Amino acid sequence: MNKLMIVDDSSTMRKIIKRVLRQAEIEVDNILEAGNGVEALEQLLANPDIALILSDVNMPEMNGIELVKKVREQKDSDALPIIMVTTEGGDTMIASAMGNGANGYVTKPFTPDSIRAALAAFI
Repeated sequence: MNKLMIVDDSSTMRKIIKRVLRQAEIEVDNILEAGNGVEALEQLLANPDIALILSDVNMPEMNGIELVKKVREQKDSDALPIIMVTTEGGDTMIASAMGNGANGYVTKPFTPDSIRAALAAFI
């Protein structure tokens, strides 16, 4: 995979996700980061070749569900997979994310195996 973006308001969590991607042996040439949905949309405009987004749900300015909605207004599900990576594991939240166009959902804490399984269809 050429380019992936991690969207999370916690810089520590972004580092953890990068480490787990390495542990899961997922080859990524370039990992971009954004602290919220607004920054993620700016990154998408500047980098239209992003191949996959891993996004938290709860973030300031624009949350992950709002980000999914905005991205889906521009790109369909097949064009840019979005996997939610969040502590919000309730059925209602998962249904909301998936119903708005997310392609997968991983709850924190996660393992390299759970990340690899969530990304398997897209890498």
